[in-house]
Formats: sequence, C-alpha cells, structure tokens
Amino acid sequence: MMGRLEAREPSLFYDFCLEDHVPHDHLLRQIAKVIDLNDVRQKLAAYYSAMGRPSLDPELMIRMLLIGYIYGIRSERRLVEEVHLNLAYRWFCGLGLKGEVPERSSFSKTRHGRFRDSDAFRLLFESVLQTCLRAGLVSGETFATDASVIEADARVMRCTEGKEPPDDWNNPGKITRPVREYLEQLDEAAGLGALPGESPQPPKSLSLTDPQAALTSKGRSKIAFAYGTNYLIDTKAAIIVDVEASPARWTAEVAATRTMIERATKRFGLTPKRLVADTAYGSGGNLAWLMQRGIEPHIPVLDRAGQTNGVFTRNEFTFDRDRNVFVCPGGKDLRLTLERDNGVLIYRARSRDCAHCPLKLQCTTAPQRSLSVSAHEEVRQHVAGLAATAAFKQSARERRKVEMLFAHLKRNLNFRRLRLRGMTGARDECTLAAVAQNLRKLVKLIGFSPPGLSAACA
Repeated sequence: MMGRLEAREPSLFYDFCLEDHVPHDHLLRQIAKVIDLNDVRQKLAAYYSAMGRPSLDPELMIRMLLIGYIYGIRSERRLVEEVHLNLAYRWFCGLGLKGEVPERSSFSKTRHGRFRDSDAFRLLFESVLQTCLRAGLVSGETFATDASVIEADARVMRCTEGKEPPDDWNNPGKITRPVREYLEQLDEAAGLGALPGESPQPPKSLSLTDPQAALTSKGRSKIAFAYGTNYLIDTKAAIIVDVEASPARWTAEVAATRTMIERATKRFGLTPKRLVADTAYGSGGNLAWLMQRGIEPHIPVLDRAGQTNGVFTRNEFTFDRDRNVFVCPGGKDLRLTLERDNGVLIYRARSRDCAHCPLKLQCTTAPQRSLSVSAHEEVRQHVAGLAATAAFKQSARERRKVEMLFAHLKRNLNFRRLRLRGMTGARDECTLAAVAQNLRKLVKLIGFSPPGLSAACA
C-alpha cells in the first residue's frame, strides 16, 4: 500500500545539533582541520580601529570566499544564499543555525580595502603552503611552470581604436579604479622584470573597462581581453608553490615565472634543481637566467632558425669560434656587425661577396645575408643537448601535472572568467583559486595517511 506523509503540526521546540549533521568525511570538515587563519587575523588587526562598532569578522568573510572558490560558486550573491541554506557551509563558517550571513556588498568593501591593503590572500596562500611543506608534500627538486588564459570582465567591443588612451582619462574624478591602477603603473614604469629582448610592444588596443588586460586569441573566445594565471608547482604532489597574475602576453608570463622563483626562494628557501616548462619559456635570456641560479632548464629551446622561407637556414652556416665569424655555404665570412640591446648578435656578409655568389638565390633576396644569433648561444646549445637525456623526457611527462591543474581549475572550479577588474583584482582571484586547489589536494593526500603525517598537519 502506498504510504502518505501526514501533515504534522510544527513543533515548538527542536532538538538539533549542527555538528551531527555534517558528515565526518565531508570536504569542509577535513579542510577545517588543516586551515589556520590566526596569522591572517593578526595581520589584519592593524587595519581596524581600536574603537567604534565591531566590524564583521574578517575570518568569516575569508571562509565564505574559500567556499566559493572550492565549490566553484562564482557569484557572491549566490554564495550568500548558499551559505544561508547549506548546513555544512554554516558549520565551516562558524555561524551555527542562527548566525546572520553578511550582505553581498560587504565583500566588495572589505576586499577592495583591508584585504587588499594587508595582502591577506597572499598570507593565506603562504599559510596553506607551509602546511603542505610540513606534511612533506613538497620536495623542492623539480618545479614546473605554465600559464592559462582567464578572460577579463571586459567586453572586447569597449576598446580604444589605437594604442593611445582616451582624453577623459586625464580627469582623475571620472576614471574608474582599474583605469587608475593602469595609469599608476605607467607613471611608475612598473613591470614584472622583463629581460632584454622580452619587453612587449605597446598594445594595439586598450580596454576601456580594464586597460591592464591584454587582447588575446588564446581563450575560449576567438578574441578577448584576458589575464594569465601563472602557476609554479612542485611535481612531487602537484602542490602550487606560487601563483602570479599577469596580462595574457607571452613576455609577461615568462617574467612572472622568474618573479615566482625568486619569491619562493626568499619566502621558503625553495630553489629547485630543475625547472620544467614548454617552448614559450625557452628563450636564450630566460635559460641563461635559470642557469645562473643553478637551475637546470628542462625546457625545449625556442628556436626560429628554420623559419627562413625556403632559403639557407642558420644550421647550414659554420661558426668559427677562433675568428668569431660564420662561414656561409659559399665559403664567405659573416662578421659580427651589431650587438642589440635585446641580447641578439647580428652577423653580416659583405655586399660584394654576395653580389656574384652563385648560391645567392638560395640564400637571400637582400643585398647581403645576415644572421641573428642569441648572445646566450652556448647556453641554448647546452640545454638543447639535455633534450635527449632520460631525465629531460621524464620532466616532459611531469609537466602535464600543471596542465591538469588548469583543467581542474576551469572545469571543476568554474574559474574561466574573472569577476574583479584590474591587476589587483586578477591577483586576488588567482591567489584564492590556488589556495582552494592546494587545500583540496592537501586533504586528499593526507586523508588516509599514517597518523604521524596527519598529526603534522593538524
């Protein structure tokens, strides 16, 4: 016989314990065991007044933001609703059954103020990374790096027609915060430490909404304004050692990697023996920078020697080290004539040698043949020789781990488009997303570990 739920009078009193209704194996319960926000609270204390009405608890807002990034809840309006309704979310935030959930507008005010001024999200990231270090999940032997395009909160149609900013940006009272940050960056000549030869060309177009975003065709859309989230991971357990946001440009992404390596060394004493990356990071200057710091680059060398439109490639010229000249297939010398600021050496043949050469049509259409050679050619050749080693091939396989993190970031955490604008907004979002991924990885790896390892993370 089919049963029926009988209508019951609502009880006047309920015996309800929130603790009993959150499963012991719930993800948030596991994360609560390893996360420590005491340092963040102490850092934020200096940004609050000693008198006046008590503010919202900053730890509550950080925990709510973590829930949003851990479960891919991108809308803060929806996040407030989910925390209000979900018992596990309430338990993690310490709200109980009767605790009031903060208004959506509170996030914007605090995020753009105290959290950003105190660099609270960076401190949170480093606190989680320190827990991973204590758990033995970071070896410090091999690091891998890569970048993934995240679309900016800016329509591609709202842009300048040229590289010059509009005239109304000269009025401080009418510009938005992302525009102000962009202008301040120009005034300070701010950058991410580009090496000679990596300085980007001025953008062909600026976004009127978020001018620090770069116009790119590498994202989901055919063309969009975007940022890059740059990861530096330890390949032992794919723990993110550092994260940095940058405009979605190749030069900025490569420079961001050097920033992350230096910061990991300064903050945690982590200097890898090997760095794994793709060909975009294989310029001569970047390889030399790594070698100077004792880091072996397991990176395919960026080589455009074969891109000569059917004429003789550079490999068909012989270098005479004693005389510092290249000898062409016709037996003529190409001498060093120019050393550019970007670290490129220009070797040229004499016009009279090329004028009557029977091989000229196979060599060049110019009056004389020239070769562009990196000033770090010896480093390039050394790294190219590593490509045949077993260690290099193993590193190439391990590089997939950083690509898997990006796949998880976009597919599982729904992190495909930024909600905040400006470089500071991109940095905040990328840092919180990396914190969420490290926390999920941490509790997954120590969940069934021996008691000693779990105790180290408690």
